[in-house]
Amino acid sequence: MGSADQVSDGYSAVMFMDGSNVSRQMRASEFGAFLDGYVGLSDLADTDVKAVYVLLGTDLMVRSLVFFRIYFDEEGRADSHWNLPVEKLAKKGAKGPDMGAGPIRLVCRSQCPKSANAEELWDPDMTPGSNHFQAIRRALEANSLKLRKVEPTPEENIPVLGDEARSPEDLETSADRVRLARVIREQRLRIKTLQSVHRDALSDIQRENRHEMQALRNEIAELQQKFERQKLSNEQLKNRLAERNEQYLSMQEQIAGGDARKEHEDATVDAEVVLLREQLERRQRELEIRDEKIVALEQENYDLRHQKPSENSVMDHLQGHSVFLVAYHPGVGHITLPYDDIETYFRNPVAYAAERCGLNEPAYKQWLEHYEKPVCHHQGADGTPCEEPVMRVSQPADFRTGIDDRCEKHQPQSEN
Repeated sequence: MGSADQVSDGYSAVMFMDGSNVSRQMRASEFGAFLDGYVGLSDLADTDVKAVYVLLGTDLMVRSLVFFRIYFDEEGRADSHWNLPVEKLAKKGAKGPDMGAGPIRLVCRSQCPKSANAEELWDPDMTPGSNHFQAIRRALEANSLKLRKVEPTPEENIPVLGDEARSPEDLETSADRVRLARVIREQRLRIKTLQSVHRDALSDIQRENRHEMQALRNEIAELQQKFERQKLSNEQLKNRLAERNEQYLSMQEQIAGGDARKEHEDATVDAEVVLLREQLERRQRELEIRDEKIVALEQENYDLRHQKPSENSVMDHLQGHSVFLVAYHPGVGHITLPYDDIETYFRNPVAYAAERCGLNEPAYKQWLEHYEKPVCHHQGADGTPCEEPVMRVSQPADFRTGIDDRCEKHQPQSEN
């Protein structure tokens, strides 16, 4: 990977993701230092990091994104064998979402120019409230890397041949087609990433099931060994009892008409025989209990092998194609309600929708009020609201109370 921060027509940077948030960002040259092994990151020791290579224009608008993985060893140093050509991939990516300067070039696991590199990539989350594209855009707007923004030079209004011959209706239709194509492209990308997430979830469930089955097999093998040892001990005890019985019979033959001393010895032998029989019976009961445990574990093992997927799981959905209740809320879209969530949803639908957006209920209600009626909420000295129309913010997570619900006249004054 090259070490230059500024490419010929913009900048390049790398962002590390933690869940749906940007946890660390750096210029390309800093990332190059990590790859060269000059510095390490102790907090990332023995971690498989999800990262994003970002290509920006001089206007600090995103032009290309590459979602890649990189491993940091036990000392927090980047994998020395990592050689993914992210700069080349960034120039070959297919069209992705519009992040302010038209559709970006996007490279991810589900949309990779070279299938051989797919395993080193990952798919972004496009779910409302945890959208990686929005998180990256917010990080760039904060501009903690101090990148210098170059405003575009006004260009002369050069007429395009044929534009003057097109009617306003034709131009509007063309723009609608562009917007529709963009929406369809984003929805297809979202479907691809969701399918990838489902595949990963199914793989995780199958891996956990294999581990659980292996643990049960080990437990059964251990119990079988204990059972065999108990059987051996029981056989030895039976042999000892047989020997005692033979001694007892031999002594009975010798003590015919015997005296009190012999009677005492007989009583001693009888007591020992009774004790040995009690020990044998106790061992036999323990053996029966262990047999019952083994049978129960074998039944549990069989049930685990043949059990139906649990309700409201990914496997159950994929296997049974069950029909679930679907609700719609602004900012979240259509929500498929799992069976276990139906009671919670109907107890407080707004709180449920707010949680799906990653917000608390009051914050979601403030956005919803703005979304349903996007006007200025500033109140004058007499208490009369301004109600001047403002730009609607379509995503709850992007809404800023006191800023996005104020018109230009009543925006907070910046401290400059």
